[in-house]
Amino acid sequence: MFTIKTYNAISENGLTRFPADKYTIDAEATAADAVMLRSFKMHEEPVADSVKAIGRAGAGVNNIPVPAMSERGIVVFNAPGANANAVKELVIAGMLMACRNLTQAWNYASSLEGTDEEVSKAVEAGKKKFVGFELPGRTLGVVGLGAIGVQIANAADALGMRVVGFDPTITVKSAWQMSSNVEQMDSADELFKQSDFVTFHVPLIESTKNLLNAERLATMKDGSVIMNFARDGIVDDSAVLAAIESGKIHAYVSDFPSNLLKGNPRVITLPHLGASTGEAEENCAIMIAEQLKDFLENGNIRNSVNFPNIKLARDGSSRLAIANRNMPDMLAKVSHVLGQANVNILHMVNESKGELAYTLIDVESEPSAETVDSICNIDGVLSVRVI
Repeated sequence: MFTIKTYNAISENGLTRFPADKYTIDAEATAADAVMLRSFKMHEEPVADSVKAIGRAGAGVNNIPVPAMSERGIVVFNAPGANANAVKELVIAGMLMACRNLTQAWNYASSLEGTDEEVSKAVEAGKKKFVGFELPGRTLGVVGLGAIGVQIANAADALGMRVVGFDPTITVKSAWQMSSNVEQMDSADELFKQSDFVTFHVPLIESTKNLLNAERLATMKDGSVIMNFARDGIVDDSAVLAAIESGKIHAYVSDFPSNLLKGNPRVITLPHLGASTGEAEENCAIMIAEQLKDFLENGNIRNSVNFPNIKLARDGSSRLAIANRNMPDMLAKVSHVLGQANVNILHMVNESKGELAYTLIDVESEPSAETVDSICNIDGVLSVRVI
């Protein structure tokens, strides 16, 4: 039996992917095999030695101490693309709210008093204050062309917008899925200069902190719209507010409210609604459940943020799943230990990702506990599991 510890409310359609005869779902478990969560912050949370994997039912993993988990050989999964449609729709809504001054118009209409005739007169007299502009022909800059960014780029293209994108690490899969009309920019600076709207879809890491700052804002077109539905900290909020006050920026739409942003009529803040749809939560939970299940039962990895993707069809009586630092001669050392123990290797696959590597080995006979301990004691090995 495997035990899955859950934080947050996880969609039932995701949890039912774990067969009841093999899995126990327990939010109070102290010795779980895997953890499944959404936005719960794990940085101060103890992680049991029994934990082999953590699954984040969403894209970002800022709430998980990934480096610390990597040091322990714990695989961290996410669900890229499962919430892409939800975020795409909110970005389109954000553009429309900003360019048509909808929140200001809503507030104005809601504040009207008097008879219906007086309200009607006030509507006609006041509507000129909320004249906006349309999307076709305007340029949308998309920073980050992963699963979400590609869907947004394609949707904006279908709306008649010119779309420019920047992503130095774009994958072949994303490139195939993206409209050929999307123009690739050589740098974020060039994207900012050409865009009427900018939307961000990158993780918050050191290189993306305050990616849009005062210096870059100064190079943008007058009357531009900034949207941040990615992570708080990617946009320098103070710099954007100053640009709004100077008239440089038309509006700022952010999914991350703060006291600094409250009360500005040109700022639209939403309570982190990017992936807050029933469909997105269900899709994320299903994807993570299936990835955790395949990992626990077969050792396969798909959509991990710290270890490489790897898959091997099952053969033999046992399988070894080995997480290690990406070091020379590692496979030879593991093979030597198995050979010394007279354990025959049937199939083996090894993949690396940066400083980490992962190996699946199908063997003819189950290795002894002593043999497994010998592999664990190889310098650079982080974890070993017999499946």
